[in-house]
Amino acid sequence: MITLNQRLKKVSTYIQGDCLADIGSDHAYLPIFAIENNLTQKAIAGEVIKGPFEASKRNVIDQQLNSVIDVRFGDGLSVIQNSDDISSITICGMGGPLIAKILDEGSEKLTNQPRLILQSNIQSGAIRKQLVKMNYNIIAEDILEEKGHIYEIIVADYLEDVEPLSSQALKFGPELLKNKNNLFFKKWERECDALYKIQQNLNPQHHAERLNEINNEINLINEVI
Repeated sequence: MITLNQRLKKVSTYIQGDCLADIGSDHAYLPIFAIENNLTQKAIAGEVIKGPFEASKRNVIDQQLNSVIDVRFGDGLSVIQNSDDISSITICGMGGPLIAKILDEGSEKLTNQPRLILQSNIQSGAIRKQLVKMNYNIIAEDILEEKGHIYEIIVADYLEDVEPLSSQALKFGPELLKNKNNLFFKKWERECDALYKIQQNLNPQHHAERLNEINNEINLINEVI
């Protein structure tokens, strides 16, 4: 049996339907866990880097799950085929802009309107912006800390008529704003401190535009915390 870290275990609780596609699967831990715990019936583990791709294949064979987990080599959502009938897609352990790019470039693979479960390390706002663009409605968000890093999980289902998100909701998360816990404040206080340090090192004459951006960011964070 595979044991998942806290972050991926939380992601696994949102998996629905009979077929999971895990993009950037690394060692295929999440698909293996999902199958072993009856969270889905079959899975695709997609990986674009040769080393993790080979490791995923070995792990799937070691767990004797190669009949239900298909490890595929390819970039982003390109590993998904129309006949796969995907019900959930997980993309974890990447920056928000990269996850948004993967969704944008592979949007034609979402014709089945699968649930999207996305875990970003930084800049989750880029994901939320992309989800709205694709008519995906955010139904749940989580924030958690592991080994000193704070992560956000965004879960979205397809909806024909998605409400636009405010600048606050895009940055901080519509669901996270409803329940601002200690970790939420810790994350944004940390972000604010980092921005103050950058602000102090910028020359007002030479970096006026950047300073203005940073001041706006600080003000937006202070409004929320």
